[in-house]
Amino acid sequence: MHFTELGIETRLEKQLAHQGITTPTEIQSQAVPTAIAGHDVFAQSKTGSGKTLAFLLPAVHRVMKQKALSKRDPRVLIIAPTRELATQVFTQCRLLIAGTSISVVKVLGGENFNDQVKALRKDPQIVIGTPGRIGDHLAQRSLQLAGLELLVFDEADRMLDLGFAEQLNKINDEANHRLRQTLLFSATLDHAQVEVTSRNLLRTPKKIILSDAHQQHGDIQQTLFFADHLDHKDALLTHFVTQKDVGQCIIFTATRTDTVRISQQLSELGIKATALAGDLAQNKRLDIMDAFSRGLFKVLVTTDVASRGLDLLSVTHVINFDLPKQAEEYVHRIGRTGRAGFKGTAISLVGPKDWNSFVAIKNYLNDKLEFATVEGLEAKFKGFRPAKPKVAKPIEKKPAAKKPLKKVTKSKAKVKKAIPAPFNIDGNTPLRRKPKPTEE
Repeated sequence: MHFTELGIETRLEKQLAHQGITTPTEIQSQAVPTAIAGHDVFAQSKTGSGKTLAFLLPAVHRVMKQKALSKRDPRVLIIAPTRELATQVFTQCRLLIAGTSISVVKVLGGENFNDQVKALRKDPQIVIGTPGRIGDHLAQRSLQLAGLELLVFDEADRMLDLGFAEQLNKINDEANHRLRQTLLFSATLDHAQVEVTSRNLLRTPKKIILSDAHQQHGDIQQTLFFADHLDHKDALLTHFVTQKDVGQCIIFTATRTDTVRISQQLSELGIKATALAGDLAQNKRLDIMDAFSRGLFKVLVTTDVASRGLDLLSVTHVINFDLPKQAEEYVHRIGRTGRAGFKGTAISLVGPKDWNSFVAIKNYLNDKLEFATVEGLEAKFKGFRPAKPKVAKPIEKKPAAKKPLKKVTKSKAKVKKAIPAPFNIDGNTPLRRKPKPTEE
């Protein structure tokens, strides 16, 4: 199948061809025609399958081909959970609309609010942003959605996990009219809150579910290695990063401290590495990601801040220095490689502190994850055995001891002592008198 068969605007086909994209992915071939036909879409597809183009193509097509409902309000609003992912969508959108009069504005937290207000006053047709900052602009009335035609939620499960349910409902209420179309995309939709929220956001949607989120990614070779302690992990990491088949590599750690420590450690070995963490200023984070995407660094060491939003075909390896606490996040981490049909390698180091996370990931994927060893770096740690369930011993009931029967004795009635005589008729005892002396 070619993009010409999807019914998109000819100018979009030319832009894709200019980027070397000629064949749609499975999610694109199903979602694009459905969205162009005007249906709400509820779609799930594995990470790296081309979801971004699956909603950008019908969005830009609508702006090109249909008359606007409002001259001032944006026609398309795309919401992404993180600044990095929103930036990735923004970059891809600009490539599609290059050479046209369509304008797009990026609205992210951490950037100057007043500059965003000025940009929104220029009435852009497409707005891309994060839910928190979009909510702020709605509250300040610098953004209005009465004339919104297309609302897109990318990675809805992640937005709900980050606590943006209130903002999503607010956005939905501000653009709640019968002509609005809604598209909801994610790598995982088996999320109870997503199911509930989608009922409020979507109207009789067409469901497109192409892969089970619990299944392993076919284009990614996953291998795990036991590690005894931190120094053992460092030695294994150095071994893997210095292999000849490693192109660009993303290393995920649990702490910000380790991102800096590992990047410095690799730099001392002559490997160009940079660190990315959530506590950095937004412009600094964007500069680091831009430098990595342009190939200025071979290794990016990061926390989960980059587990979504990086779409780089040159990333050949993902290394989990620490396993994530959430099993779903493991899928998104390893999805930074093996994208768009390319093969990738995911390596995970499992130490004693990672064991519970490994068990959760194994259960989530419903599959057996293979462990391997590196000669000379074998680990003594081999995991923990599951604790045997305690079986309660039946309590033996002892026969109740028979109590001796008490002898029934007749109670003796207390007899009141009679008032000694003499006494008068009133029952009062007379005063005792001394006897009179006898007369002789």
